[in-house]
Amino acid sequence: MKTEQSNLLNSLTLITVGLWGYFDVSDYDLSVITSFEHWTALIPVVFGFVLLLCHKGVKNNSKLVAHIAVVVTLLIFIALVGKRLPISIEQGGAGLFRVIAMSLTSFLAMITFVKSFIANRKKS
Repeated sequence: MKTEQSNLLNSLTLITVGLWGYFDVSDYDLSVITSFEHWTALIPVVFGFVLLLCHKGVKNNSKLVAHIAVVVTLLIFIALVGKRLPISIEQGGAGLFRVIAMSLTSFLAMITFVKSFIANRKKS
């Protein structure tokens, strides 16, 4: 898989699954949405949009944009696996599936970024 493809897959997964989690947690109750803890479900969505904005730069082999995308991907991966996954394992259900899906696509994106950086380094 190419780097830009894995970045796009990761960004779209973070956006869609993050929105699914937000609406699942808020349960479409507008009075609950005002609570801060429900807004934290949108963190992956924000990261997903940042990665989506980086897509064109990653596709055009911009080093700066690729490094920004790697940092954002690494941050969301660490947050998902380090903070959210243990909670989701304890709770189970659809939340666990969502966290695993976002973690897997983030991990895949990290692998393709690292492979790309190594290949570019060998070319130089």
